[in-house]
Amino acid sequence: MDPQKETPKKNNTEHLIADRREGIGACGWILISLSFLLVLITFPISICACIKVIREYERAVVFRLGRILSKKAKGPGLILILPCTDTFIKVDLRTVTCNIPPQEILTKDAVTTQVDGVVYYKICSAVSAVANVTDVHLATFLLAQTALRNVLSTQSLAQLLAGREEIARSIQAILDGATEQWGVKVARVEIRDVKIPMAMQRSMAAEAEAAREARAKTVAAEGEMNASKALKQASMVLAESPAGLQLRCLQTLTTLAAENNSTIVFPLPINMLEGFGQKNRGG
Repeated sequence: MDPQKETPKKNNTEHLIADRREGIGACGWILISLSFLLVLITFPISICACIKVIREYERAVVFRLGRILSKKAKGPGLILILPCTDTFIKVDLRTVTCNIPPQEILTKDAVTTQVDGVVYYKICSAVSAVANVTDVHLATFLLAQTALRNVLSTQSLAQLLAGREEIARSIQAILDGATEQWGVKVARVEIRDVKIPMAMQRSMAAEAEAAREARAKTVAAEGEMNASKALKQASMVLAESPAGLQLRCLQTLTTLAAENNSTIVFPLPINMLEGFGQKNRGG
């Protein structure tokens, strides 16, 4: 979409409101003239009623005879207000934190959860925030609640737990599109906590424990297979060298004697007995 086409649409309401200020009529001009005259007569006492101070983070939307005086809000600094014909509304432009209370949500896979979040937004057009909506903060708060419920009801529990950032971006896009005509810009949306029923928590814990046990058994089985292969290779090596088997037995006995003081029955090799038998026959 062309950004140049979006800008006139965004500011269309402000221009329409501002263009109507010229039709105040003769009676309106008379009242304004009288107001100016009253200010001049009561000067300098009227200065206290005419001059208003607007802070750096505020803007003032001035109404003259019920009509918005300008398409842009006034401030910050000193502004001039006619005491009889002008009124003004201050609008705070700082970022507002909107806490969304826990919402009962039925997910796509029929799981009941409680989800709460927080929305950060700020007013970027004071005129639109005053002229287009009665209470911009209440409207944004209720819209954030509705958007949270609508978006999360289309997600499964696994998607809700794993894709919080994507869901937050979807909610932010919905809020931006809806609050644009109110002069509100949503800066950030965060999903803070997802509460699951205790029965569901126990089921998920049992499922995770079963999965861990299955992985542990698989690892143990793989270890046994590797150990059996190693023992097979060792037996093939020892079969080729009978003396190596005797040396291995002696090394094992040395290890046992070093660890525990106990009586060891030493197996006498059959080859040695055969050698003694041959000597007796010869002698």
